[in-house]
Amino acid sequence: MTDDVPTPRWADRLELGEGIRWTDGRLVLVDILAGRLLEAPGASGTGPASASASASPSAPASAPAALRLLAELPVPLGAVAPVAGRPGTWIAAAGTGICLIAPDGTLDWLARPEDDTPAHSRMNDGTADPHGRFWAGSMAYDATEDAGSLYRVDPGGTVTRVLDRITVPNGPAFTADGTAMYLADSARGVIRRYPVDPGPGTLGTPEPFAYVEDASPDGMTVDQQGRLWVAVWGAGAVHRYLPDGTLDRVVPVPATQPAGVCLGGPDGRTLHITSARIGLDAPGPLDGAVFRLRVDTPGLPTMPFRPAGPG
Repeated sequence: MTDDVPTPRWADRLELGEGIRWTDGRLVLVDILAGRLLEAPGASGTGPASASASASPSAPASAPAALRLLAELPVPLGAVAPVAGRPGTWIAAAGTGICLIAPDGTLDWLARPEDDTPAHSRMNDGTADPHGRFWAGSMAYDATEDAGSLYRVDPGGTVTRVLDRITVPNGPAFTADGTAMYLADSARGVIRRYPVDPGPGTLGTPEPFAYVEDASPDGMTVDQQGRLWVAVWGAGAVHRYLPDGTLDRVVPVPATQPAGVCLGGPDGRTLHITSARIGLDAPGPLDGAVFRLRVDTPGLPTMPFRPAGPG
């Protein structure tokens, strides 16, 4: 049995909530422009609040403000992945590049490839693939056309630009075997599917997977049946696509700008959805909330970045 309508999980309201992941029995997510890495402690997320985001006074009493601050960066924070063998350490798409966030919050920069780009740019969404690499996109603050790129971080820490001429990259999301990658170019309303060579991590020729009319595909995740769940910014919805690109389900979300999705919880069957308040002239009481919805199929495990050498 599944639910029909997502419900707000906590009283917290984020400006630009994205990058949500279920890892080590908890949810982690980011408030991008504030540079904050947040967690919801425990599987139920009902613990007391600590350093929570600003809460909406109209939030229901059943949604306690339980998000906790893990780290606060002096730059925007697009997304993170756990680092294998290093508890409490994260690899992050942040500022103009890629860094490691230590348990005490200090940063170790691997590269800042967006420092010298013509457009004023920042990193955006990212994730680790089943082979231990980290992938992350960049974009111009003003969404300049073709200003974005996609980067791959290999286990040795080398950061390589693998795609350019993207406007607003979101995702990526990988199939269970890591041989295909979904990447949204949100500004163009298109999701593309790329073949991936698991050895070197090189990308093959993409093919259009799905188009979204009058809205923008944003964060994505794949479930155990290979279906792609997509937050649709501007449409107040999450879409689910079959592996052949057929739109299989539309989940209405009571927020205008859904931004990120993940499948998690103890049985992997809770869909968590972030949303954003940024850019709205008159945000509603649920804009910026984090929602949950019970679904029929579990998600795939969150993959860590696996660095080469000793942990």
